[in-house]
Amino acid sequence: MDTSSAVSSVLVHKNWRYFLQGHKTDMFRILLGCLQWQKLMNLRIGIIPLPVYSVILVCLSVLLALGKVSGDISIMFALLTIFGFTFAELGARIPGLRQIGGPVIVTIFLPACLVHYKLLPNELVGSINGFWQSTKILYLFIACVIVGSILSMDRRTLVTGIVKIFIPIATGSVLATIAGTLTGLAFGLSAHHTFFYIIIPIMAGGIGEGAIPLTLGYADILNLPQNQLFAQIVPAIVLGNLMAIICASLLNQLGKSRPHYTGQGHLYAADEDASVKPSKAPTVMVEHIATAGMIAISFYILGILVHKLTGLPAPVGMLFLAVLAKLTYAISPKLEEGARTVYHFFSTAVTYPLLFAIGITTTSWSDLMAAFTLANVVTIAVTVFTLTMVGFFVGKWVGLYPIESAIINACHSGMGGIGDVAILTSASRLELMPFAQIATRLGGALTITGAIVLLGLTA
Repeated sequence: MDTSSAVSSVLVHKNWRYFLQGHKTDMFRILLGCLQWQKLMNLRIGIIPLPVYSVILVCLSVLLALGKVSGDISIMFALLTIFGFTFAELGARIPGLRQIGGPVIVTIFLPACLVHYKLLPNELVGSINGFWQSTKILYLFIACVIVGSILSMDRRTLVTGIVKIFIPIATGSVLATIAGTLTGLAFGLSAHHTFFYIIIPIMAGGIGEGAIPLTLGYADILNLPQNQLFAQIVPAIVLGNLMAIICASLLNQLGKSRPHYTGQGHLYAADEDASVKPSKAPTVMVEHIATAGMIAISFYILGILVHKLTGLPAPVGMLFLAVLAKLTYAISPKLEEGARTVYHFFSTAVTYPLLFAIGITTTSWSDLMAAFTLANVVTIAVTVFTLTMVGFFVGKWVGLYPIESAIINACHSGMGGIGDVAILTSASRLELMPFAQIATRLGGALTITGAIVLLGLTA
């Protein structure tokens, strides 16, 4: 190397050293800024990183201010997700309330309150109502949760659970009816009013498939306007659903402190050798997840067809078809794992946005307030508590996990599919949706039939 080259090399080295020394502070600040950003990205509101949450919230606020919120599915999903997880976060941070299902209660009933007192923009409420009515997204959610949970379940556990769950549901219904009627009498209500207008509506299976057919039957027998009867029983249904949410949350807390009472979402402990399980789960590809989603939709469409032909509720028909497919090995293990992934996606990402939409569209604050008389509150509380606790003890007696059995019984007092979502979310056990649908749909149909027959005999 000649002298000039050596001198140039030394000068370059010195220049880089001075450059690095001069910019050391700037590089450190850049690195520190990156680390702070990563910390912010790790902070989440529900599933949403805080910076992303802030950007979406600002954009939605501007759109609302300009009156430019459309029914576009991307906008609506962002809106429901932001508000759903915000309200859930609020409910999880209120002392006392968070122990009795605060996230679910706040996400459903606070929006209903805000709508009632006109504290939300009309455009926001109108957009959500239009989206809810046009998409019927609740049925997609229930289809994916039911099919996903059934296909990922052990076969022997599935059959045993379906057979055994009828015992605590039937026993609980009878004893809850007796306890509720006696409580109503103790508070000055007539036995007729307590039985037909409070207890039966609670266990009728919700609004659409419960209150409406029930009051149509009452109207024919009593020669009274159906809308008058409907308005009379809806408050009991709404308050009964709230009581069931509270019971489910308390059962979840009990399961954390007494783990031997719970299967952590499993209804029944199958023998270890009941089925041969692979040592390693099959690799799940995007195609398997997409196919599993279409399978869930196809089962729901078949359920609708069964409903049109036989009158059986579509979710129940879908449930039985999914069980049949599971028992006959009609679905491959890879697609079963895909169905499990679909279920986990909907339970994680869609539940609270859906509950917020339920609060806006179908939950009546005025109905809830109308039920808040001492006699009604105590009678409904005793009915739901009895139904739930009988599920606990009878479920244990027949070999089911008592907490899971009690939660399923609580679903019998819910507002149909909407109530099942709320109750199981409060209990952190959405995988019990197939059994909850049995309690709600079949239990509700049997309750309505029995009540109408009995009213016809006594009217």
